[in-house]
Amino acid sequence: MSDALPVVRLTGVTRSFEQGGVRIDVLKGIDLEIGPGQIVALLGPSGSGKSTLLQAVGLLEGGFGGTIEIGGIDAAAEDAAGRAALRRDHLGFVYQFHHLLPDFSALENVILPQLIAGKARARAERRARELLTALGLGERLSHRPSQLSGGEQQRVAVARALANRPGLVLADEPTGNLDEATADIVLQQFLELVRGEGSAALIVTHNERLAFAMDRVYRLHDGRLA
Repeated sequence: MSDALPVVRLTGVTRSFEQGGVRIDVLKGIDLEIGPGQIVALLGPSGSGKSTLLQAVGLLEGGFGGTIEIGGIDAAAEDAAGRAALRRDHLGFVYQFHHLLPDFSALENVILPQLIAGKARARAERRARELLTALGLGERLSHRPSQLSGGEQQRVAVARALANRPGLVLADEPTGNLDEATADIVLQQFLELVRGEGSAALIVTHNERLAFAMDRVYRLHDGRLA
């Protein structure tokens, strides 16, 4: 790894739950560092804590022990507004289900997060067109999600995640809702675009074949990374 500041660094991250009076340790001291431009796969069986770890990195909920640094900033030292700013300025998210806004076109779905981040409308639209065209959706810009196929919807979600040029993209089974052939195409486009943008990515998957197309592969087992 170069001397560049990691986009994310986890040190001794833990997460426990109480269920029926029993303590369940899901994460047991996770250490993870991802540098700029690195694409990392996270493998593990269902229930192993992969999504919980992604929630930790994404600052999506509290209750975690240890240290989570995003772009060199200790998230625990930030208030709710500060953590929201870290998510907005440093992170992009892609989920198994696209979660697009149904009443907005593909173009508008990619413009909106940029407007929220304070970008001018014209600049945001140029960026949205650029990303969607790179993903093969140049002729589908005005279509709403209901008019797009599953693969097309997920490509819009990928464009939305990259719209604000995040240092790190977090993807939770990003092709898990697609058939195998479509999943391969979408993942390849996703990886090419992330690499082209110079972003890093942490991608949760259970598909080992897809995982080994990435730069590094970790397995989450019994609350620990291997």
